Formats: sequence, structure tokens, C-alpha cells
Amino acid sequence: MAGEDGAAPEAAQPPADPSPGGGGYDGKCVFCRIGRREEPGTALLPCESEGLVCFRDIRPGAPHHYLVVPIEHMGNCKTLKKEHIPLVEKMMEAGKNILQRNNFTDLNDTRMGFHWPPFCSISHLHLHVLAPASQLGFLSRMIYRINSYWFITAEQLIERLQTENTAS
Repeated sequence: MAGEDGAAPEAAQPPADPSPGGGGYDGKCVFCRIGRREEPGTALLPCESEGLVCFRDIRPGAPHHYLVVPIEHMGNCKTLKKEHIPLVEKMMEAGKNILQRNNFTDLNDTRMGFHWPPFCSISHLHLHVLAPASQLGFLSRMIYRINSYWFITAEQLIERLQTENTAS
């Protein structure tokens, strides 16, 4: 936990920015702490994308199940706007790279996406990267189901962001 090892206490950190653009830090958010390397039990994987971290999901739904997370606190995928499309694309690219670094090359057998609120366990934006999608178990096929009320693929999110903003 932050503050126990002699580092500045959490109260000294800047407050979380609730805006979808993020830029803040929330000491109560486990993904914020992981992004700042304050969770020693979580091994970060090599992520070549600046501003993102990547690590294994603690409850893997596939042989390869990684999370790609912005270091700065951001709300869930429902809070994103059209200007966040490059971020989502960058997260997808980081996900593909981490799969390739872990010797998974069939990028046609992957599932990348987000849980749609209120079905988010953590309200910090995070992309699930699962592979091979063909090996998802029964429960994982339900949890990460395409065209469901609770999960949206990264591609679907980008389409939604593009159409919502052109319609308004």
C-alpha cells in the first residue's frame, strides 16, 4: 500500500480527475497504483506505448489474458468521447504487441474489448486482450460475449464514438 514504505502518503498525491480525459491519480484505484508501480504483487509486462501499462489479468479467461491500462486515471469506456479514439487504437496496438511478445501470432483469434457499465469491476479504463478466443471456456464466452449488454469490442467502441459524435 502506498505510504507504508516511506513514500509520500496518498493524501499528498494530486486528487483524481473525474473527467474522461483523466490526467489524475486516485490512490484508491488499484489500476492507478499498478500504473505507478505501487502494487509489488503485479508484474508489469513490456509495453512500448507511452502512457500505458500492461499486465496479466488476475482471473484469466483465456491462455493469454492481458489488461492494457492508461497510467493516468480515466473513467470507464462509456465516458469516452471522439477525441479518445486514438487512445483506444493505441491500447489495441499495445494489446497486439503484448500478444506477439508472448508468442501468440494468430491475431484473427483474439478478442479485445471493454466491459460496459455498470458491468465494470474497476472504474479505470482497461482493455481486455484475450487469446486464443477459440479457447475461451463457457463462463469466459459469456463474460466476454460480443454483442452483449456487458461487453463491447474495441472496434465496436470506436464505431460508437465515431457515430455518436457525428450524430450530435
